[in-house]
Amino acid sequence: MTRAARSATTALGVAAAGGVAAFAWGALVERNRFTVRTETMAVLDPGARPITILHLSDLHMAPWQENKQEWIRSLAILEPDLIIDTGDNLGHLDGLVGVRRALEPFAGIPGIFVHGSNDYFGPVFKNPMKYFAAPSRHHERSADLATASLDRFLEDELGWLNLNNAARALLLKGNRLEFFGVNDAHRGWDRLDRLPGAIEEMRENVAWNDEPAGNDVVSIGVTHAPYQRVLDAFVTYGASAIFAGHTHGGQVRVPGMAGALVANCDIPRDQAQGVSIWEHAGRSALLNVSAGLGTSIYAPVRFACPPEAVLVTLTPADISYP
Repeated sequence: MTRAARSATTALGVAAAGGVAAFAWGALVERNRFTVRTETMAVLDPGARPITILHLSDLHMAPWQENKQEWIRSLAILEPDLIIDTGDNLGHLDGLVGVRRALEPFAGIPGIFVHGSNDYFGPVFKNPMKYFAAPSRHHERSADLATASLDRFLEDELGWLNLNNAARALLLKGNRLEFFGVNDAHRGWDRLDRLPGAIEEMRENVAWNDEPAGNDVVSIGVTHAPYQRVLDAFVTYGASAIFAGHTHGGQVRVPGMAGALVANCDIPRDQAQGVSIWEHAGRSALLNVSAGLGTSIYAPVRFACPPEAVLVTLTPADISYP
């Protein structure tokens, strides 16, 4: 073997070893390196009491994922005022067992939720390289997950509000909050045409109509998949803040490179994780996209993008932070 051939063989060997090491890190370590990202959104009425929101997303829960379940349970120590769950809680036919275990400590804490498609359909193997070409496609099949049981748990046992193509209101720490949300836009289940009527009905019947004095109303949009049409509609309907998941933050990133490699929707890749500003038709809202806490059981790897819950503090707009 010539020197050049030996050098090429060595280089290939080093590259292969590096690839194996990266995969092992992503599958065995980083996928379970759960983190809490903290953010501040100054959207409340001046002088209002701050609100702490725990944003959970994309659990993709399987029953055997006990470490993830215990870590989520431990977040109760943060004592959030509100939970926002942006969907894809289930990740297995028996995933509700793990979801119940993970979320039981939050019973009685106000919460709202929307669904992703993985709250209806169990995971299937997909070629990850196809995500670089376009958002993943779906094939018609019957729902096979315990969606109705998940809803009963979230609504009846935890007391959370269902925002799938709906609008609801909450009075929290003296703050008047209205929420509107959609079902999974990745599947085309968002019914933006229904939201104006739902918002109008909510505003006509909300309890604080009988109490004209008080803080201004703050509107918050909630979606699983942050498609541009949904974000634009939320801004049009007056949202000051928007919460979303779905992207997994790209799930696999290049260290040191800003932005996700893929987002699996049409949001700009540099807004696929974190807090940014979404602008539309001369108006804007703060947008928080969570990288989520799980992965498909068929793609159990994260790299340079650890799983996360997000602790967001809503503060008065008259408070500035450096």
